[in-house]
Amino acid sequence: MTSTPITHLWLREETKPMEHRAALSPEVCKKLLENGNFKITVENCKERIFADSEYAEVGCKMVPGDSWRQAPADAIITGLKELPENDQTPLPHTHIMFAHCYKRQAGWKDVLSRFVEGKGTLYDLEFLQDDNGRRVAAFGFYAGFTGSAVGIDAWCHQQLHAGEKYPEIKPYPNEDVLIGEIKNKLAKIGKLPKIMVMGALGRCGSGAVSFARKAGIPEENIVKWDMAETAKGGPFSEIMDVDIFVNCIYLSSQIPPFITQQQIDSDRQLSVIVDVSCDTTNPFNPIPIYNVNTTFDNALLDIKSANSKPLQLCSIDHLPTMLPREASNQFALDLLPTLLQLPERASAPVWTRAEKLFHEKVASMATTD
Repeated sequence: MTSTPITHLWLREETKPMEHRAALSPEVCKKLLENGNFKITVENCKERIFADSEYAEVGCKMVPGDSWRQAPADAIITGLKELPENDQTPLPHTHIMFAHCYKRQAGWKDVLSRFVEGKGTLYDLEFLQDDNGRRVAAFGFYAGFTGSAVGIDAWCHQQLHAGEKYPEIKPYPNEDVLIGEIKNKLAKIGKLPKIMVMGALGRCGSGAVSFARKAGIPEENIVKWDMAETAKGGPFSEIMDVDIFVNCIYLSSQIPPFITQQQIDSDRQLSVIVDVSCDTTNPFNPIPIYNVNTTFDNALLDIKSANSKPLQLCSIDHLPTMLPREASNQFALDLLPTLLQLPERASAPVWTRAEKLFHEKVASMATTD
C-alpha cells in the first residue's frame, strides 16, 4: 500500500500594515497535524492576533519572520494578503493567498510574471470553489459586518465631531466591544441613520445587515438590495436617499455604475459610503467617484462634490482584521476540509480547478493589454 506523502504548509508572516489575521489558526493547525499527513512551519509574527506560543503548543515548528524565500522547495507558502511590496523576484514555490491579480487589478501582470519566472504555482484563496462554484472559505461575513460598523461609526462622527478628522481604526478584542461602542455613540446622537446594503443576500451583505441590527438600527431603516432590485441597471437615485451606503456585491463582469458624480453633486441625504467590495482599480468599478484604497490610519476619503454636504468614503480592503480572532477562526475552519485534500491535490477538484485557473490567467497575459 502506497503511503500518502507529507504535505508541508509554511505559514508566512503577514507584512501588510495593520493586518492581524491569519490564514491558519492554531486550532486548525492542530487538526491538520493530528491528521498525520501534514507538517507545519509557522513564521514568527508580532502583528498576528494569535501568539507564536499558540502555534508552538500544538506542534508547529517556529521560524523567523519573512524566511519563506528560503523554505524547502516542496513547502506550500500560505498567507492571506499580498506578498511584500517592492519585490519582483521570481517565485519558485506554490503559494496559497489572496493575490488580487485575476480580475486585472493594477499590477496583475507583475504578480503573475513572478510565478512564471520562478516556475511556481498560485492557488488563489478567492477562487477555491466547490462543485457549485461557491467559495469554500471567505471573510465575506466579517467584511460586511465590520464595513457596516465603520459606516455607522463614520456617520456618528459626522454628527458628534463635524469637521474633525476621523480617528485611526484599531482592532477590537471581540465583536461585543465593537457593538457596545457604536450603540453608545448612537445614544448620544438621539437619532438613527438609514443604511442601504447592496448585495444584502450574500455572505458579505448578510454581515452588514447583521451588524446594523445588532447596533440597534430598526428594520425599517435598513434598505436591503440584491440582484432583483439592481436588475434595472444603475445609477440608482435611491442610494442618495439614505445616510449610509454599504456596497457588498461580488463584481464578476461590467455593470452600469451605481453612483455618478452628477448624483453626488445634486441634492442628497447620503454622507457615508463604505465600499466593502473594493474594486478600486478594476476598470468596471461600480462606484467610479474614487480610485484609491483607504487604510486603518486614514480610513475616510473626502469625496469632492458641488453639494456642500460632506461625503466620505471608506475603501479599506482588509476590514475583517478589525475583528481578527473571530474572522480568522471562522475562515480557517471553513478552509480546513479543503486543506485536508491537499495531499491529493493532483486529483481533488477544488485544487485542480484552482491550478487550471492559474494557468488560464497566465496565458491571458499575452492577449490582454
